[in-house]
Amino acid sequence: MKNLIITPYSIQKSDMNIIIIVQARMNSTRLPGKVLLPILGKSILFRQIERIKQARYFSKVVVATTKETSDDLIAKLCHNEEIEFFRGDEKDVLDRHYRAGLEYNADVVVKIPSDCPLIDPKIIDKVIKYYQDNREEYDFVSNLHPATYPDGNDVEVIPMSVLEYTHTRAKKSYEREHTTPFIWDNPDLFRIGNCAWELGYNFSMSHRWTLDYPEDYHFISEVYKKLYPSNPAFGLYDILSLVEDHPEIMEINNKYVGVNWYRKHLHQLKTVDKSQTRIEYYDGQTAAI
Repeated sequence: MKNLIITPYSIQKSDMNIIIIVQARMNSTRLPGKVLLPILGKSILFRQIERIKQARYFSKVVVATTKETSDDLIAKLCHNEEIEFFRGDEKDVLDRHYRAGLEYNADVVVKIPSDCPLIDPKIIDKVIKYYQDNREEYDFVSNLHPATYPDGNDVEVIPMSVLEYTHTRAKKSYEREHTTPFIWDNPDLFRIGNCAWELGYNFSMSHRWTLDYPEDYHFISEVYKKLYPSNPAFGLYDILSLVEDHPEIMEINNKYVGVNWYRKHLHQLKTVDKSQTRIEYYDGQTAAI
């Protein structure tokens, strides 16, 4: 944070306790129970954690779910699969991340939402490494401001000192729900770093690999069916090659390309404009906003 809070420089790279937190709950508005939908005999959440664990620059991955009884299923899954988990507030996701970070004594929290089951572990490493190499210059690093990778490769790196400050200062409901807007939407307070696609491409508004709608699930299922059996560690470029060779797979969820939560808060956000979201999309019957 500019002249206020920065990550302690005394912590050496190799000594940093970097905790990846994956927020997950059953009561998804658009696709309830999506994190436990099956992919090749395992839940989507398990498959995403499996991919995240292929990254190198972190200490531990933790699923942050809620205390609601509906999320007992997520806790049970984590227990059975020996995945670390934390239970916190359902609506205040900022609080959930902060308290999970405290519980695991994190120096740095890496936020990855549970709607990214195709996330490339190499991208995770790139963003974390970018933070490690530039930590005296930035208070927050992500690959989202601006986004360049296909939608569904979201990585945000937050030092605990910054997360603590944000936890005490963020007051708006969307700042609590989405965890980090108070940080990246206040560049006058924080030094914001961005890890862009090194090839110079921008597929963030043209390639949708995230999970919010039934069509997204069908798309993700097809990708896994085509790639996972021969290469469980398939990555970004494997998926790009697949959809280039089979454009019909891209069409499965194409009507939702560019749709994200920003569209509901453009009148409040200061650093996001309409070019970074899709205001209208067709749901098969009506134009939705």
